[in-house]
Amino acid sequence: MSKRVNYNIFNKSRNKTICSKAELANNYFSRLMGLMFRKSLGKDECLAFYNAPSIHTCFMRFPLDLVFLDKGKKVIKLCKGIKPWRFVVSRKSYLTLEFPPNKISSENIELGDILELVPNNTAKV
Repeated sequence: MSKRVNYNIFNKSRNKTICSKAELANNYFSRLMGLMFRKSLGKDECLAFYNAPSIHTCFMRFPLDLVFLDKGKKVIKLCKGIKPWRFVVSRKSYLTLEFPPNKISSENIELGDILELVPNNTAKV
């Protein structure tokens, strides 16, 4: 069994950490389950998916903010407050981040920002 690694999400465009408890959905089961059936997502939590150009919120109990990044880690699409039982597609997305609602606004994330996943032990502050 592999050890879970948490990441910080660092906004290089604004020189600040926007999340310190990001988890990478990096195997079949974690990608399949995502955040389904969870009651909430903490204000400093995130779930990250590589190679996930579409996201669904089926079986979710709360809305999400979604951030889609291209291969250069540039924000190419922002979706705020996506309610349960919805589908969102961003065909050119390389990395998709699921945040709690209002995270995009509270952290001033904008199209074109460069976001980076940094293992917690080497996080930038």
